[in-house]
Amino acid sequence: MSSPVFREYKVPHESKIPANYGDDVELYVREYDGTTGGPGAERKSVLMLHGRSVPSTAAFDLAPVPGGSATRYSWAQELASAGFDVFIMDVQGMGFSTRPKVMDEPCNANPPQQQQVLVPNPLTEPCPPPPPYAHELSNSDSEWAELDTVVKFIQNLPGRTKRIRFVAYSAAAFVMGPYTLKFPDNVESLLLLSPMFPPRGRWSENPDDLFARPPWPPNLPASEPANLLGFPMHVGSKTGFKASLNSTPALWEPGIDERAWEACMETDPLGSKWGPDDSTGEYAGVLRYRNAYWWGWNNHTAPHENPAHTAVLGERVPVFIIYGSLDRTANTPVTFPDVLYFSVPELYKAVKGTKALMFCLAGAGHSLVWELTATAIHHMSKQWFKHSRVEGRTSGSYFRDSDGELTELS
Repeated sequence: MSSPVFREYKVPHESKIPANYGDDVELYVREYDGTTGGPGAERKSVLMLHGRSVPSTAAFDLAPVPGGSATRYSWAQELASAGFDVFIMDVQGMGFSTRPKVMDEPCNANPPQQQQVLVPNPLTEPCPPPPPYAHELSNSDSEWAELDTVVKFIQNLPGRTKRIRFVAYSAAAFVMGPYTLKFPDNVESLLLLSPMFPPRGRWSENPDDLFARPPWPPNLPASEPANLLGFPMHVGSKTGFKASLNSTPALWEPGIDERAWEACMETDPLGSKWGPDDSTGEYAGVLRYRNAYWWGWNNHTAPHENPAHTAVLGERVPVFIIYGSLDRTANTPVTFPDVLYFSVPELYKAVKGTKALMFCLAGAGHSLVWELTATAIHHMSKQWFKHSRVEGRTSGSYFRDSDGELTELS
């Protein structure tokens, strides 16, 4: 079989982010086209979207990696090798897409992160509060618009079908989940990996207009509460990044954390020059990522019907959810504040259609894309997108042990 065809695009978009509203920006899209059968063959399109902090190229295309199959950590290339036409994208403020200028000012970083991550480079000391731009960067409206721009771009390419298979990793669920509920005719199937789902999260509080902005704040950009929304950018250190990759140690190849960090730094010429340096002048780099204000994804919106008596999720659009049994990012204590309480099982319960399948993977954490677990995820995703079933199952909730045995969960 020939290798998938590689292409890159900078998709034009009119920004809906308040900090650069109306500006012409570029959304980065990478494609691996594994379509076989000649120029006229139908292309089975897949679109993959990153989470809150890691760009799509690092999450979905970490390759080549020596010591085995060079693409064993490239979900995009593995799907393409199975005949799919795979696209990965970055929203603004992430990866190779446009970064609004407010992100270039280190004083705009989350104030509590400045001392540990940005001092002594590029800051000599933390900046006095508030930040120069004391607001969130992106929001649900702006990121739904960016996703829609890329969806339309793919649909308008020659030979592509209208309905696209979605892969949402982590916080991408905030974007692809509501988008699917709003525009189900554009989505063939939805795969949610380690999805962030706040059962009591923000929404319009209007059953007749589920995906409108919440009643407070009345205008965007949001800036309160300041500890959550009073800044446009988070920053993370290499040490903190590696420490966050916690699950069963046996699921991690030596050095894969270093490769993942390097892949993140390759997307950010400025952030890669921040952080401490050693005696050779090499910088450790800093992970810069947007601070987003999301809504429209909770127990009130996930069961949305369109038309009446027909659930979008699990009926019009089949849903497959995968998460790790040790994932403490996507599963937090129920006692947490509403916007910080996340639960994957509650998402499964909120999907009312009969075409909903969930696997909990033994020993896996939140960063499954870089665990040895990735091989199983690639295999399951191929089954799901080809047949809407995995290991013979089309619906239900299961625990998958380390030997691949499935146990149905109540």
